[in-house]
Amino acid sequence: MALTLDGVSKVVNGLTHIHPTDLTLERGTMNVLLGPTLSGKTSLMRLMAGLDRPATGRILWEGRDVTGMRVQDRAVAMVYQQFINYPSMSVYDNIASPLRLQGKPRAEIDRAVRATAEMLKLTPMLARKPLELSGGQQQRCALARALVKEAGLVLLDEPLANLDYKLREELRAEIPRIFEESGAIFVYATTEPEEALLLGGNTATLWEGRVTQFGPTPQVYRAPVDAITARVFSDPPMNFVTVEKRGDRLSFGEGQSVPAAGALAGLADGRYRAGFRPNHLRLEHDAPQALAFETTLIVTEITGSETFIHLDHAGERWVGLIHGVRELPLGRPLTVRLDPAHVYVFAEDGALVAPAPYARAA
Repeated sequence: MALTLDGVSKVVNGLTHIHPTDLTLERGTMNVLLGPTLSGKTSLMRLMAGLDRPATGRILWEGRDVTGMRVQDRAVAMVYQQFINYPSMSVYDNIASPLRLQGKPRAEIDRAVRATAEMLKLTPMLARKPLELSGGQQQRCALARALVKEAGLVLLDEPLANLDYKLREELRAEIPRIFEESGAIFVYATTEPEEALLLGGNTATLWEGRVTQFGPTPQVYRAPVDAITARVFSDPPMNFVTVEKRGDRLSFGEGQSVPAAGALAGLADGRYRAGFRPNHLRLEHDAPQALAFETTLIVTEITGSETFIHLDHAGERWVGLIHGVRELPLGRPLTVRLDPAHVYVFAEDGALVAPAPYARAA
Protein backbone atom coordinates (compact mmCIF):
# COMPACT_ATOMS: atom_id res chain seq x y z
CA MET A 1 0.00 0.00 0.00
CA ALA A 2 1.44 3.37 -1.01
CA LEU A 3 0.29 6.91 -1.72
CA THR A 4 2.01 8.50 -4.71
CA LEU A 5 1.88 12.12 -5.82
CA ASP A 6 2.93 12.28 -9.47
CA GLY A 7 3.65 15.84 -10.60
CA VAL A 8 0.85 17.18 -8.38
CA SER A 9 0.38 20.95 -8.13
CA LYS A 10 -2.23 23.35 -6.74
CA VAL A 11 -3.11 26.73 -8.24
CA VAL A 12 -5.69 29.10 -6.73
CA ASN A 13 -6.76 32.24 -8.64
CA GLY A 14 -3.59 32.12 -10.69
CA LEU A 15 -1.35 31.78 -7.62
CA THR A 16 0.69 28.58 -7.20
CA HIS A 17 0.20 27.14 -3.70
CA ILE A 18 1.95 23.82 -4.45
CA HIS A 19 4.56 23.54 -7.19
CA PRO A 20 4.70 20.23 -9.15
CA THR A 21 5.52 17.60 -6.54
CA ASP A 22 6.59 13.96 -6.74
CA LEU A 23 6.30 12.08 -3.46
CA THR A 24 5.70 8.46 -2.46
CA LEU A 25 4.62 7.46 1.06
CA GLU A 26 4.83 3.75 1.87
CA ARG A 27 2.54 1.65 4.03
CA GLY A 28 3.29 1.68 7.74
CA THR A 29 5.39 4.85 7.67
CA MET A 30 5.28 8.03 9.73
CA ASN A 31 5.78 11.03 7.44
CA VAL A 32 6.25 14.56 8.78
CA LEU A 33 5.54 17.67 6.71
CA LEU A 34 7.83 20.30 8.24
CA GLY A 35 7.71 23.95 7.27
CA PRO A 36 6.78 27.43 8.45
CA THR A 37 3.26 28.82 8.29
CA LEU A 38 2.04 29.20 4.66
CA SER A 39 4.72 26.84 3.32
CA GLY A 40 2.04 24.55 1.84
CA LYS A 41 1.58 21.81 4.45
CA THR A 42 -2.22 22.00 4.67
CA SER A 43 -2.57 22.47 0.91
CA LEU A 44 -0.54 19.31 0.33
CA MET A 45 -2.63 17.39 2.86
CA ARG A 46 -5.88 18.51 1.22
CA LEU A 47 -4.59 17.19 -2.10
CA MET A 48 -3.66 13.87 -0.48
CA ALA A 49 -7.10 13.59 1.11
CA GLY A 50 -9.02 14.44 -2.06
CA LEU A 51 -10.54 17.60 -0.56
CA ASP A 52 -8.93 19.56 -3.41
CA ARG A 53 -8.26 18.52 -6.99
CA PRO A 54 -4.73 19.13 -8.33
CA ALA A 55 -4.15 21.58 -11.17
CA THR A 56 -1.67 19.12 -12.69
CA GLY A 57 -0.54 15.57 -12.02
CA ARG A 58 -2.10 12.45 -10.53
CA ILE A 59 -2.68 10.94 -7.09
CA LEU A 60 -2.26 7.17 -6.93
CA TRP A 61 -3.43 4.89 -4.12
CA GLU A 62 -2.02 1.37 -4.28
CA GLY A 63 -1.21 2.06 -7.93
CA ARG A 64 -4.77 3.13 -8.78
CA ASP A 65 -5.49 6.68 -9.99
CA VAL A 66 -7.81 8.29 -7.43
CA THR A 67 -7.33 11.89 -8.57
CA GLY A 68 -11.02 12.47 -9.24
CA MET A 69 -12.38 10.24 -6.48
CA ARG A 70 -14.53 11.87 -3.77
CA VAL A 71 -12.99 12.09 -0.33
CA GLN A 72 -15.94 10.07 1.06
CA ASP A 73 -14.91 7.15 -1.15
CA ARG A 74 -11.27 7.13 -0.04
CA ALA A 75 -9.74 5.34 2.93
CA VAL A 76 -8.68 8.64 4.50
CA ALA A 77 -9.05 10.18 7.95
CA MET A 78 -8.00 13.68 8.97
CA VAL A 79 -7.47 15.33 12.36
CA TYR A 80 -7.22 19.11 12.55
CA GLN A 81 -5.60 21.60 14.90
CA GLN A 82 -8.97 22.40 16.49
CA PHE A 83 -10.81 19.74 18.50
CA ILE A 84 -13.65 18.68 16.19
CA ASN A 85 -15.97 16.59 18.34
CA TYR A 86 -19.76 16.51 18.62
CA PRO A 87 -20.39 18.24 21.97
CA SER A 88 -23.87 16.76 22.52
CA MET A 89 -22.68 13.16 22.03
CA SER A 90 -20.73 10.94 24.41
CA VAL A 91 -17.14 9.96 23.68
CA TYR A 92 -18.44 6.51 22.71
CA ASP A 93 -20.90 7.97 20.21
CA ASN A 94 -18.30 10.38 18.83
CA ILE A 95 -15.95 7.50 18.08
CA ALA A 96 -18.77 5.35 16.69
CA SER A 97 -20.22 8.05 14.40
CA PRO A 98 -18.18 7.31 11.22
CA LEU A 99 -18.94 3.58 11.48
CA ARG A 100 -22.65 4.26 11.85
CA LEU A 101 -22.53 6.41 8.73
CA GLN A 102 -20.97 3.44 6.95
CA GLY A 103 -23.87 1.24 8.08
CA LYS A 104 -21.72 -1.20 10.07
CA PRO A 105 -23.46 -3.78 12.32
CA ARG A 106 -23.92 -2.76 15.96
CA ALA A 107 -21.69 -5.54 17.35
CA GLU A 108 -18.88 -4.67 14.95
CA ILE A 109 -19.15 -0.99 15.88
CA ASP A 110 -18.98 -1.80 19.59
CA ARG A 111 -15.86 -3.95 19.17
CA ALA A 112 -14.12 -1.32 17.08
CA VAL A 113 -15.00 1.57 19.41
CA ARG A 114 -13.80 -0.25 22.52
CA ALA A 115 -10.58 -1.45 20.88
CA THR A 116 -9.76 2.06 19.63
CA ALA A 117 -10.66 3.64 22.97
CA GLU A 118 -8.34 1.18 24.74
CA MET A 119 -5.50 2.02 22.35
CA LEU A 120 -5.97 5.74 23.09
CA LYS A 121 -6.55 5.29 26.83
CA LEU A 122 -10.12 6.59 26.62
CA THR A 123 -11.98 3.58 28.03
CA PRO A 124 -12.83 5.24 31.40
CA MET A 125 -14.20 8.30 29.55
CA LEU A 126 -16.54 6.61 27.05
CA ALA A 127 -19.72 7.79 28.83
CA ARG A 128 -18.55 11.40 29.19
CA LYS A 129 -19.24 14.34 26.87
CA PRO A 130 -16.24 15.97 25.14
CA LEU A 131 -16.55 19.17 27.19
CA GLU A 132 -16.02 17.11 30.35
CA LEU A 133 -12.58 16.07 29.10
CA SER A 134 -9.19 17.77 29.27
CA GLY A 135 -7.72 19.26 26.10
CA GLY A 136 -5.50 16.25 25.54
CA GLN A 137 -8.39 13.84 26.05
CA GLN A 138 -10.53 15.82 23.59
CA GLN A 139 -7.82 15.57 20.96
CA ARG A 140 -7.46 11.84 21.64
CA CYS A 141 -11.22 11.52 21.09
CA ALA A 142 -10.89 13.25 17.71
CA LEU A 143 -7.97 11.00 16.86
CA ALA A 144 -9.92 7.89 17.90
CA ARG A 145 -12.78 8.87 15.59
CA ALA A 146 -10.28 9.07 12.73
CA LEU A 147 -8.54 5.79 13.55
CA VAL A 148 -11.68 3.73 14.10
CA LYS A 149 -12.40 3.93 10.37
CA GLU A 150 -9.26 1.82 9.82
CA ALA A 151 -8.23 4.33 7.18
CA GLY A 152 -5.12 3.52 5.20
CA LEU A 153 -4.10 7.19 5.28
CA VAL A 154 -4.29 9.29 8.47
CA LEU A 155 -3.58 13.02 8.10
CA LEU A 156 -2.75 15.05 11.22
CA ASP A 157 -2.68 18.80 10.57
CA GLU A 158 -0.74 20.35 13.49
CA PRO A 159 -2.95 18.38 15.93
CA LEU A 160 -1.08 19.48 19.07
CA ALA A 161 -0.64 23.19 18.30
CA ASN A 162 -3.47 24.35 20.60
CA LEU A 163 -2.45 22.25 23.60
CA ASP A 164 -0.30 23.36 26.51
CA TYR A 165 3.27 22.09 26.84
CA LYS A 166 2.50 19.18 29.18
CA LEU A 167 -0.31 17.83 26.98
CA ARG A 168 1.78 18.21 23.82
CA GLU A 169 4.57 16.18 25.37
CA GLU A 170 2.11 13.50 26.48
CA LEU A 171 0.56 13.09 23.03
CA ARG A 172 3.89 13.35 21.19
CA ALA A 173 5.00 10.30 23.13
CA GLU A 174 1.76 8.44 22.39
CA ILE A 175 1.41 9.14 18.65
CA PRO A 176 4.33 6.92 17.54
CA ARG A 177 2.84 4.05 19.59
CA ILE A 178 -0.60 4.63 18.07
CA PHE A 179 0.95 4.80 14.61
CA GLU A 180 2.76 1.49 15.06
CA GLU A 181 -0.41 -0.25 16.21
CA SER A 182 -2.56 1.05 13.33
CA GLY A 183 -0.23 0.14 10.43
CA ALA A 184 -1.58 3.04 8.34
CA ILE A 185 0.32 5.73 6.47
CA PHE A 186 0.55 8.68 8.88
CA VAL A 187 1.18 12.22 7.64
CA TYR A 188 1.84 14.76 10.38
CA ALA A 189 2.18 18.50 9.69
CA THR A 190 4.19 20.69 12.04
CA THR A 191 6.15 23.94 12.13
CA GLU A 192 8.51 22.60 14.84
CA PRO A 193 11.77 20.82 13.94
CA GLU A 194 11.95 19.35 17.46
CA GLU A 195 8.57 17.69 16.92
CA ALA A 196 9.77 16.15 13.64
CA LEU A 197 12.83 14.71 15.40
CA LEU A 198 10.72 13.30 18.23
CA LEU A 199 8.28 11.62 15.84
CA GLY A 200 11.03 10.12 13.66
CA GLY A 201 10.07 8.31 10.47
CA ASN A 202 10.48 10.41 7.33
CA THR A 203 10.38 14.17 6.92
CA ALA A 204 9.49 16.32 3.93
CA THR A 205 10.66 19.91 4.33
CA LEU A 206 8.47 22.55 2.67
CA TRP A 207 9.23 26.10 1.65
CA GLU A 208 6.89 28.35 -0.37
CA GLY A 209 4.94 25.43 -1.81
CA ARG A 210 7.94 23.27 -2.70
CA VAL A 211 9.15 20.04 -1.11
CA THR A 212 12.86 20.81 -0.76
CA GLN A 213 13.89 17.38 0.59
CA PHE A 214 12.31 14.10 1.66
CA GLY A 215 13.91 11.20 3.48
CA PRO A 216 14.55 9.60 6.88
CA THR A 217 14.22 12.36 9.47
CA PRO A 218 17.74 12.07 10.98
CA GLN A 219 19.26 12.14 7.48
CA VAL A 220 17.37 15.28 6.44
CA TYR A 221 18.38 16.96 9.71
CA ARG A 222 22.05 16.02 9.49
CA ALA A 223 22.56 16.49 5.74
CA PRO A 224 20.15 19.11 4.36
CA VAL A 225 20.53 19.38 0.59
CA ASP A 226 20.49 23.18 0.59
CA ALA A 227 20.46 26.26 2.79
CA ILE A 228 16.66 26.58 2.68
CA THR A 229 16.18 23.04 4.02
CA ALA A 230 18.79 23.72 6.71
CA ARG A 231 16.93 26.89 7.71
CA VAL A 232 13.58 25.06 7.86
CA PHE A 233 15.02 22.21 9.94
CA SER A 234 16.45 24.44 12.64
CA ASP A 235 14.64 26.31 15.41
CA PRO A 236 15.63 29.11 15.64
CA PRO A 237 16.70 29.08 11.96
CA MET A 238 20.29 28.31 11.04
CA ASN A 239 22.79 31.20 11.14
CA PHE A 240 24.96 32.05 8.13
CA VAL A 241 28.28 33.78 7.52
CA THR A 242 30.38 34.28 4.39
CA VAL A 243 33.49 32.08 4.11
CA GLU A 244 36.25 32.13 1.49
CA LYS A 245 38.28 29.16 0.27
CA ARG A 246 41.88 29.85 -0.71
CA GLY A 247 44.20 26.92 -1.25
CA ASP A 248 43.97 24.63 1.73
CA ARG A 249 42.33 27.15 4.07
CA LEU A 250 38.82 28.38 4.80
CA SER A 251 38.80 32.01 5.91
CA PHE A 252 35.95 33.32 8.05
CA GLY A 253 37.22 36.90 8.17
CA GLU A 254 38.46 38.67 11.27
CA GLY A 255 41.82 36.96 10.62
CA GLN A 256 40.43 33.50 11.32
CA SER A 257 40.87 30.40 9.19
CA VAL A 258 40.75 26.63 9.49
CA PRO A 259 42.16 23.84 7.30
CA ALA A 260 39.92 22.84 4.37
CA ALA A 261 39.93 19.16 5.26
CA GLY A 262 37.88 16.19 4.08
CA ALA A 263 35.14 17.05 1.59
CA LEU A 264 36.22 20.70 1.66
CA ALA A 265 39.75 20.00 0.41
CA GLY A 266 38.63 19.56 -3.19
CA LEU A 267 36.47 22.69 -3.31
CA ALA A 268 37.29 25.28 -5.93
CA ASP A 269 38.63 28.53 -4.54
CA GLY A 270 35.93 31.12 -4.04
CA ARG A 271 33.23 32.47 -1.74
CA TYR A 272 30.73 30.24 0.05
CA ARG A 273 28.16 30.47 2.83
CA ALA A 274 28.84 28.71 6.12
CA GLY A 275 25.84 27.70 8.22
CA PHE A 276 25.61 26.64 11.85
CA ARG A 277 22.76 25.98 14.25
CA PRO A 278 22.09 28.31 17.21
CA ASN A 279 22.86 25.65 19.83
CA HIS A 280 26.44 25.38 18.57
CA LEU A 281 27.39 28.93 19.54
CA ARG A 282 29.29 29.14 22.83
CA LEU A 283 30.39 31.88 25.18
CA GLU A 284 33.13 29.72 26.70
CA HIS A 285 36.40 28.83 24.97
CA ASP A 286 35.75 25.09 25.23
CA ALA A 287 37.09 23.82 21.87
CA PRO A 288 40.78 24.07 20.85
CA GLN A 289 40.00 25.07 17.26
CA ALA A 290 37.02 27.32 18.08
CA LEU A 291 36.43 30.35 15.87
CA ALA A 292 35.80 33.62 17.72
CA PHE A 293 33.35 36.19 16.37
CA GLU A 294 32.85 39.71 17.66
CA THR A 295 29.14 40.54 17.84
CA THR A 296 26.79 42.99 19.51
CA LEU A 297 24.11 41.65 21.85
CA ILE A 298 20.65 42.93 20.85
CA VAL A 299 18.13 40.90 22.87
CA THR A 300 18.15 38.06 25.39
CA GLU A 301 15.28 35.64 26.03
CA ILE A 302 15.45 33.49 29.16
CA THR A 303 13.37 30.31 28.86
CA GLY A 304 14.21 28.88 32.29
CA SER A 305 17.08 26.49 31.70
CA GLU A 306 18.36 28.17 28.53
CA THR A 307 18.92 31.65 27.12
CA PHE A 308 18.42 32.79 23.54
CA ILE A 309 20.84 35.54 22.57
CA HIS A 310 20.07 37.68 19.51
CA LEU A 311 23.22 39.05 17.97
CA ASP A 312 24.37 41.45 15.28
CA HIS A 313 27.46 40.28 13.38
CA ALA A 314 28.59 42.75 10.72
CA GLY A 315 24.98 43.52 9.83
CA GLU A 316 23.80 39.89 9.91
CA ARG A 317 21.34 38.74 12.58
CA TRP A 318 22.34 35.61 14.48
CA VAL A 319 20.63 33.70 17.28
CA GLY A 320 22.48 31.62 19.83
CA LEU A 321 21.05 29.10 22.30
CA ILE A 322 23.11 29.11 25.49
CA HIS A 323 22.65 26.70 28.40
CA GLY A 324 21.73 28.26 31.71
CA VAL A 325 20.31 31.64 32.69
CA ARG A 326 22.59 34.42 31.46
CA GLU A 327 22.12 38.06 32.40
CA LEU A 328 24.14 39.91 29.78
CA PRO A 329 24.26 43.68 29.13
CA LEU A 330 22.37 44.64 25.97
CA GLY A 331 24.07 46.74 23.30
CA ARG A 332 27.53 45.67 24.40
CA PRO A 333 30.16 43.76 22.41
CA LEU A 334 30.02 40.00 22.96
CA THR A 335 32.50 37.39 21.77
CA VAL A 336 30.89 34.13 20.71
CA ARG A 337 32.72 30.97 19.72
CA LEU A 338 31.99 28.22 17.24
CA ASP A 339 33.60 24.82 16.79
CA PRO A 340 34.21 24.43 13.00
CA ALA A 341 33.20 20.77 13.33
CA HIS A 342 29.60 22.04 13.45
CA VAL A 343 29.78 24.14 10.27
CA TYR A 344 27.97 23.30 7.03
CA VAL A 345 29.21 24.85 3.78
CA PHE A 346 26.83 25.93 1.02
CA ALA A 347 27.46 27.29 -2.47
CA GLU A 348 26.27 30.82 -3.21
CA ASP A 349 23.18 29.34 -4.93
CA GLY A 350 22.32 27.58 -1.64
CA ALA A 351 23.26 23.99 -2.59
CA LEU A 352 25.04 21.99 0.11
CA VAL A 353 28.74 21.63 -0.64
CA ALA A 354 29.79 19.79 2.52
CA PRO A 355 27.88 18.73 5.64
CA ALA A 356 29.31 19.40 9.05
CA PRO A 357 31.95 16.78 9.92
CA TYR A 358 29.96 15.68 12.99
CA ALA A 359 26.92 15.13 10.76
CA ARG A 360 28.83 12.85 8.39
CA ALA A 361 30.09 10.77 11.30
CA ALA A 362 26.70 10.50 13.02
